[in-house]
Amino acid sequence: MAIHLENEFTVPASTDEVWEFLLDPRRVAPCMPGAELTEVVNDRQYKGKVHIKMGPVSLSFNGDVDITERDDTGKRMVMKAKGSELKGKGQADATITSWLERNGSGTKMRISQDINLSGPLAQYGRGMIQDVSGTLMNEFAGRIQADLSRKNGAPAPVTPGKQKNSVSGFKLGWIAFKSGIARFFKKLFGKDGS
Repeated sequence: MAIHLENEFTVPASTDEVWEFLLDPRRVAPCMPGAELTEVVNDRQYKGKVHIKMGPVSLSFNGDVDITERDDTGKRMVMKAKGSELKGKGQADATITSWLERNGSGTKMRISQDINLSGPLAQYGRGMIQDVSGTLMNEFAGRIQADLSRKNGAPAPVTPGKQKNSVSGFKLGWIAFKSGIARFFKKLFGKDGS
């Protein structure tokens, strides 16, 4: 199953600060919900793990990330990621393009993802994956803001009870459930139905 996702968010920092952040996998990995950096091979290759729980479904991937294009002037990067689910529930590979734009006093980050899922993993459906991805990107944006705020001397937001780099399985499961119900009613009553 092939999926194309687009996300964007704005962080209150300069494009240079955000670009410097993106080039440091040791800072990026803790901001990605469920991600763990296991090895920095070189400045363009990394290895890691990702753990995602959606309600009763738990997925764990081992994967590799390669930066295939990097434009320091235009603040644009293309990465290829490939991973296998540890319990044999499928494989995923993605091409992720991110670029930065000045937006007032902050920086808008745009992320485009072309994801291919194979095996039993593909059964989860395009809509659910899009909804979960949007939630993960929102959490990623919040964590980037917290990281950059700490670096700039501002107090970091307090997130009680979340010591590990994880994402709530209940939260993702609830989002997937709500979006499935919403899609059902849109199909039933048409796009303009309330």
